[in-house]
Amino acid sequence: MESFKVLVVCTLLILFYFIPICNTLNSIDQGQSLKENETLVSEDGAFEAGFFNFGDSNRQYFGIWYKDISPRTIVWVANRDTPIENSSGVLNVTDGGNLVILAGTGPPIWSSNSTSRTAKKPFLQLLDTASLVVKDGRNSPQNLILWQSFDIPGDTFLPGMKLRANMASGNYTSLICWRDTQDPAMGLYAYRIDPHGYPQMVITKGGTLIYRVGSWNGNMLSGVPSESLYKTFNSSFELNDQEVSYGYEPFNKSIVSRYMVTTSGQIQRFILDQTKTWQLFFAGPVDQCDNYAFCGSNSNCDVSNSPQCDCLQGFAPKSQEKWSAQNWSGGCVRNVNLSCDSRDGFLKFSGMKIPDTSKSWYNRSMSLEDCKSFCLKNCSCTACANLDVRHSGSGCLLWFNDIVDVRKQTSGGQDLYIRVAASELDNNKGLSKKQLAGILVGCSLFIIVMVILGIVMHRKNKLKKSNMNQQISWKNHSIDKEKEDIDIPLYDLSTIAIATSHFSINKKLGEGGFGPVYKGTLTNGQEIAVKRLSHSSGQGTNEFINEVKLIANLQHRNLVKLLGCCIHGDERLLIYEFMPNRSLDCFIFDQAKRSLLHWDQRFQIIRGIARGLLYLHQDSRLRIIHRDLKTSNILLDQNMNSKISDFGLARTFGGDQVVGKTKRIVGTYGYISPEYAARGNFSVKSDVFSFGVIVLETISGHKNREYFDDNDLNLLGHAWRLWCEERPLELIDESVADSVAVAEPEVLRCIHIGLLCVQERPEDRPDMSAIVLMLNGEKPLARPREPAFYPHQFCSSTGNCAVNSANEISITLLDAR
Repeated sequence: MESFKVLVVCTLLILFYFIPICNTLNSIDQGQSLKENETLVSEDGAFEAGFFNFGDSNRQYFGIWYKDISPRTIVWVANRDTPIENSSGVLNVTDGGNLVILAGTGPPIWSSNSTSRTAKKPFLQLLDTASLVVKDGRNSPQNLILWQSFDIPGDTFLPGMKLRANMASGNYTSLICWRDTQDPAMGLYAYRIDPHGYPQMVITKGGTLIYRVGSWNGNMLSGVPSESLYKTFNSSFELNDQEVSYGYEPFNKSIVSRYMVTTSGQIQRFILDQTKTWQLFFAGPVDQCDNYAFCGSNSNCDVSNSPQCDCLQGFAPKSQEKWSAQNWSGGCVRNVNLSCDSRDGFLKFSGMKIPDTSKSWYNRSMSLEDCKSFCLKNCSCTACANLDVRHSGSGCLLWFNDIVDVRKQTSGGQDLYIRVAASELDNNKGLSKKQLAGILVGCSLFIIVMVILGIVMHRKNKLKKSNMNQQISWKNHSIDKEKEDIDIPLYDLSTIAIATSHFSINKKLGEGGFGPVYKGTLTNGQEIAVKRLSHSSGQGTNEFINEVKLIANLQHRNLVKLLGCCIHGDERLLIYEFMPNRSLDCFIFDQAKRSLLHWDQRFQIIRGIARGLLYLHQDSRLRIIHRDLKTSNILLDQNMNSKISDFGLARTFGGDQVVGKTKRIVGTYGYISPEYAARGNFSVKSDVFSFGVIVLETISGHKNREYFDDNDLNLLGHAWRLWCEERPLELIDESVADSVAVAEPEVLRCIHIGLLCVQERPEDRPDMSAIVLMLNGEKPLARPREPAFYPHQFCSSTGNCAVNSANEISITLLDAR
C-alpha cells in the first residue's frame, strides 16, 4: 500500500514537472524576468500582458490583450516587427529602467530605450488603462513614470491614450495598422495628427493622405457625420504653441471601447456589448466622398447626388470634357476672378465637411463677421468658417487659394463661406426700398400662383396614380394599399420613346428575363437605362410593382438608382441611372476585356457588392432578399464601382422573419443555393451563396455552370480541390496574375471567403456583416468544408478522395485578433 502511494506521488510530481503552468503577476522589479508562461495582469483584471503567438509557436510576440474576452483581442505589441523565432522569449527590466526582450544568448530582440536618467528602483506594471509602464520607486508616492506603452501606440487607440504632434518640429505619434491580421508588423496605413495649419486628424498610406477625419470643431472631428460619437464619448483636442493632442474617454465608464486603424486603411470604433462581443460603432472612410480630394479642387462631393461631384457655386470645371466623362481630378476654376477688394462677398454652404486645413490660418477670438472682413483684405483668401461651432459659433478659420476636399455631410456638418466675385452673388444689395417692395409683392404673387399650381399638379398626379392602380387591379395585380405610397417620378411614354430613338435596336444594351434594356438620353442630356417589360416575359406586373416598391425606397451607393417609371397601356418601363461600363460579366468572361480589370478593381467590386448586400439584409427599412444575384446583375459605373441591380424577384422579410418558402423556384442556375433549389427555402444565406459564386467567378474569370476541369468538377468543386491540394492561387485568372503578385494574402482571403459562402448548409455560411469584416481583414476566418453540389463520389486517379482531405493548409488567417 505504501509503495502504491509513493508511486502515485512520484507520478504527480512528474506530471507537474512537464505540464506548463501559467503564472499571473501584478508587477516585476529590476533584475526579474517575465517568461513564456507568465503574464502581468492589471489591478482590475481587465487586461493581461505576456508572450503569445498566432498558432505558430516558432514566432513569439510580447503584447497586451483583454483578459476575459474571447477570441483574444490584442491592443499592443512590443516586438511587432521582430518576432522571436525558434526560441523562448524573456522580458527583463534592466537596472536603468529599460525593458528588453531577449531570445537565447544573442542581442535583445526589442528594447524600450525608455530613459537616459539613472533609475533607482525601477519596476514594471500593467495599469487598468492597458498602459504598460516602467516606474521608479515602488514606495515613492509619485511613482515617477520612466516609460509607458501609450507613448508608442500600435494599431489600437484606447480611452486615456493621446495621439500627439509637436507644433515646432512636426514630429508625431500615430496608430499604424498591422500588415495582416496574423502579422502585427507595421503596415501601410497610419492614423495621426497633421500639425500643419489648423491641426487635423488624417489617415495616410505610405505617407500619402487618403482620408481626413477632420479638424476639431468644438464638439468633434469635423469629418465625422455621426453626432452620436460626441454624445457617447468625451473627446479632447488640446492645442498650444508647443503641442497638439487628441484623446477620448467614454462618458459612461462602464462602456468598453477601442478605436483602431485596420489593415485596409479604415478607422473603426468598437463597443463591447453585454455578450462580450465587439459591435462596430463607427467606421470611416464611409463612402467615396471621404476619399481625399475625390472631386478635385473647388468642388463639392455629395453621395446623394448622381454624379456625386459638382463644382462649387461660382466655379466651373477646369476641363468640361473630362468632367463630363466623370474624370474629376482636375477640379474646378472660378467663373469670375476675385476683385481683391470689399466688393467680393461670400456664399454660404450649410452642412459641410470643411476643406483641408493643412494650409489654413486660425484665430480663436475673432467673430465670424470680423473673420469675413479679415478675409476680404487678403486677395488670396478664398473661404472662411467658425473655428468652434458651439454656442452659435466663434473663432475664425481661413483658407487660401484652392479649396480642397469639401463634401456635403450626410448629417451634421457646419457652415462654410466661399468667397466669390460680386457678380456671382445672388443678393439684393443696392436696391431701393421701392424696388424691394416691388420684388416682395412679385414674390408673394409668384408663391401664391405656385401653391395653386402645386395643388393642381398634386391632384393630377394623384389621379394618375389612381388610374395606374385601377389598370393594375383590372389585371388582378393590385397594389397593396396598406403599404407606403411610392414617390418617384412618372415619365410619359413619348419622353422615353424619344430618348431611346423609339426603342431602336441600336440602343439596345442587352436582354434578361424581365425584357430588353435600352440606353436613352433625355432632353437635358442625362443618360438613362430603360428596362422594358416584355409581353412574353415570365415576369409580369407583379414583378414590376415589386421592383418599383423596393428600389424606390433604397438608397445606397452600391445599389443602382431608380430614376422613375412609366406605365402606359400595356407598357411597363423602369428608368435607371445609366452605367457606362455595363455589367461585371461583360468584363470577367470576355477574353478581350478581362485583362482590363486588374486585381485591385476586382477586389473593390467584391467589397462593393458585399456592402450593398449588407445594406439590403441589415440596414434597409425592411430585410430584403435579392434572390437573383449574379454577375450580369452587378453593374459598373464610370469608376468601376459595383452596383446591385434587378430587384424584380426580391422578397422582403419582417424584422423577426428568418426563412421564407416558395413553390416557384426563380433565379439563375449556378447561383442558386441548394436549399432553395431543392426545397424552395430562401433566406439571407441564399444571397450569401450567390455572393460566394460571384467571388469565385470574379477571381477565376470562369462561369460556375460552364466550367468543368479534367475531373468534371464545376468551378466550386475545382476551387475546393485546389484548396485541399494547397494550390489555391492556381484559381486566379491568368490575365491578372501580374497584378496579384503584391496582393496574395488579399486574394487568398477572398478565395477562403468564397468557399465559406458556398457551403452546403446555410448555417455554415457567414452573414454579410461578418463577410464585410472578413474582406477588410478584421475578422478570423473559419475552416471551410466541401462546397455545395460537390460530387461526393469523386476520387483522384490514385484512389484518394479529395473530400477526405484534412485541409491542414495554413495560408489564411484563422486565429482571432
